[in-house]
Amino acid sequence: MTNTSKLGTALVTGASSGIGATYAEKLAKRGYDLVLVARDADRLKALAARLASEHGIKADVLRADLSQRADVLAVDKRLREDGSITLFINNAGIGPKGPLLKADPDYLDQMVDLNVTAANRLAVAAAQAFVARGKGAIVNIASAVALAAEFFSGTYAASKAFVLALTEALAAELKDTGVWIQAVLPGYTRTEIFDRVGGSMDNLDPNSVMEVGDLVDAALVGLDRGELVTMPSLADTQLYEAYTTARGGLRPYLSLNKPATRYGVVAGA
Repeated sequence: MTNTSKLGTALVTGASSGIGATYAEKLAKRGYDLVLVARDADRLKALAARLASEHGIKADVLRADLSQRADVLAVDKRLREDGSITLFINNAGIGPKGPLLKADPDYLDQMVDLNVTAANRLAVAAAQAFVARGKGAIVNIASAVALAAEFFSGTYAASKAFVLALTEALAAELKDTGVWIQAVLPGYTRTEIFDRVGGSMDNLDPNSVMEVGDLVDAALVGLDRGELVTMPSLADTQLYEAYTTARGGLRPYLSLNKPATRYGVVAGA
């Protein structure tokens, strides 16, 4: 692929609609070339043609269903072999259709395949490729429910907690490599995801629902500022800092050679 942008190429998964399509729009406006990844090839082609025409960038389409291993491997290959790629938006995912006790286990398996297995494979692929090139950035789209699992459907919340933990762990390994990583934690966002799982944004408090363009604009500012975790709706960053400080206070006690005295266990007895 011949690169036409000084910024390089952004590969965006889940790019046919919602957050992914909005990232594609905003990044094209910034001057990035694009590789757009999703299942719906027709929508991708239409989006790619429009963005190329409007912004003078190059936009390629890579049709892939990331719940299928062969398609995940095709995207993995593109990340590793296309040296023009400097930014990876790891966005593809699906949401819950209701509480776990009423859920179809097969659908939950599909959610894990997409939200966890594919997201992990591609984040690691991008990280390894970018480290070898000495530059690049990875944006993992998690969710605010990663910090509040008890308020949402469990498998979905757990999948997004995985994405957050993966981002934090990769950040430690990526230190001083020239590669940056960010986790974005949206709350309710006005996209098609609710319609796809049989819900409606109309049933939510409008004060809790962010427009997708506002979300992506804030997330990109967070990326520009070098934030590891971006919560677009959080005004007081000291709240999250206090949370991470308190969590850090647990570290000395996470692994010791004896049970805590509060359990009344006599070690070695």
